[in-house]
Amino acid sequence: MRAFSGLRFLNQKAIRVIDSSGFGDTSKKVSDMLSETIDRIRGRSVTLRELIAAIGEQGLLLLCALLCLPFLIPVSIPGVSTVFGGAILLVSVSITLNRLPWLPKKILDREMDTDKLIPALQKGVKLVSRVDPYVKPRLSGLTHGGFVARFNGIILIFSALLLMAPLGPIPFSNTLPGVAILLLSIGMVQRDGVFVLLGYLFNIATLVYFAVLAWLAFVAGQGISSLLGS
Repeated sequence: MRAFSGLRFLNQKAIRVIDSSGFGDTSKKVSDMLSETIDRIRGRSVTLRELIAAIGEQGLLLLCALLCLPFLIPVSIPGVSTVFGGAILLVSVSITLNRLPWLPKKILDREMDTDKLIPALQKGVKLVSRVDPYVKPRLSGLTHGGFVARFNGIILIFSALLLMAPLGPIPFSNTLPGVAILLLSIGMVQRDGVFVLLGYLFNIATLVYFAVLAWLAFVAGQGISSLLGS
């Protein structure tokens, strides 16, 4: 039996687009919201369309947090990087433009094995629960206002592009941008500017890491060229 068998279409009215004030309720823990969503998954497979329906009114930022969870741990789930990375990118565009997301059918209806996906999501939630005690409304300048919401949306877009970089087999290439997306999502949902700032810093760390990888690849290429030339 398919997960969420009664849900065949994306109910866009159930998805809340982020406005200039962000989420109204900052008391509920993000890990609890994510756990409630995961608990609704049933069956041997699940699609992104069904995950979005499970998110419901919690909003697009919670969807971003959910989709980045598999990248926080060293696990390989076929198809997840492309589907989830692409979805985070398009949802981030929607957050930036403050409108409901458009997602191609190929991404929405790609089936994923719940036997592999759910354990990865649950492990991700355990990691999120460890930071819950440190989350609280602060540094409101990084979480309030239309301009700030759009700027943070642009940063999410950038994070998603880093996540989709074809470097999957390389350690931490997905983890660093995944953490950045999670921190940004938590910070925006809970109005915690410190976590938003940490999301910025993890993006910078990702850029530095990718630059080091590029430099090492260049050095290795030069060494091979020298050997062949000699």
